[in-house]
Amino acid sequence: MTYDKFDALQSLKPNAQWHWVGTDYSGLTWKDTGSAPTEAELEAEVVRLQADYDSKEYQRKRKAEYPSVVDQLDDIYHNGIDGWKATIKATKDKYPKP
Repeated sequence: MTYDKFDALQSLKPNAQWHWVGTDYSGLTWKDTGSAPTEAELEAEVVRLQADYDSKEYQRKRKAEYPSVVDQLDDIYHNGIDGWKATIKATKDKYPKP
């Protein structure tokens, strides 16, 4: 996923009323009582959102490989907690936290 200024505006002012035409900041029409974020604030928020998303890649990869909850419960039933932990640990080791 790649974030842009529209995403940043939604993040910074989630309930604000605005209209945007085109792709540059001059196309923003602010229709809210609060102040509009500056272009620099939007750019900084894009960087923050992207860094946050990128830092959680390991979580997305783990989620895709973990067995379903039903399969995990079956694993616990047949192999006990230690067997289940070994199954989960293999995925955690494959995709460690940064």
